[in-house]
Amino acid sequence: MDYVSYYGYRFGNSAGGGTDFSPIFVETRPAPVTMSVSIQTSQNVRLEYEPASLGDRILATILDNLVMLGWVLLTAALPLSLKVEIGTFYVVLVIVIPILLYHFLCEWLLNGQSVGKIAMKTRVVMLDGSQPGIGGYLLRWLLRIIDIGLFSGLIAVICVAATGRGQRLGDLAAGTTVVKLTRKVSLEEVLYNPLPVNYVVQFPDVRQLTDRDIQIIREALRRGDETTLWRTADKVREVTGIQTILSARAFLETVISDYQFLAMQD
Repeated sequence: MDYVSYYGYRFGNSAGGGTDFSPIFVETRPAPVTMSVSIQTSQNVRLEYEPASLGDRILATILDNLVMLGWVLLTAALPLSLKVEIGTFYVVLVIVIPILLYHFLCEWLLNGQSVGKIAMKTRVVMLDGSQPGIGGYLLRWLLRIIDIGLFSGLIAVICVAATGRGQRLGDLAAGTTVVKLTRKVSLEEVLYNPLPVNYVVQFPDVRQLTDRDIQIIREALRRGDETTLWRTADKVREVTGIQTILSARAFLETVISDYQFLAMQD
């Protein structure tokens, strides 16, 4: 399988009111060993997420089981404490059905997350990064009987470990996977260049940019391609309204320094 590497960025205003940084040049390269899922935010920024580890998924399942156990104890203990007789109708409607539908309803209503997934910061997504529909959640829930119910979850463990995309049978059928929402940040994304104490901001309008925008500008500078630098600088000027005669590289480096200094003052 191949993946696409982006060599340029289109800057503009997105429909959601944010800044739109979308790729304009692509190059196909061999896929890396680890598979990631690309998710597009409301600002049209695509973020890469790694599939949740097997350990994360097991812990999320344990937490969900504890939640369900707590529900059973609560719904059974409350009537008993009030000395109310529990009938079959109550057991089925209040205890059994919520437990059976727990995973389906949570993932459908909580945007691909259950209580355990929220705690572990994981989420169900389609392989293209989009949000699954109700049919996808339903398939995952139906096949959970085989994945988790049989052999104490051994089938799910084997599938997740073997597929390379963190998919159990339900994920394979629905075209979904579970991703870790906390992204690994490289050192170059967080390091700041030292600035002098008397540094003077040249372009105050860089406040309109976001941390993610600055990361994209850093990536354009790192690549060093002159066409990419020129197009990136041109779009930054268009979005922010900045007018300058600086070269593309000098302008983008100044934008990063100004943004860094202003961020440290906030």
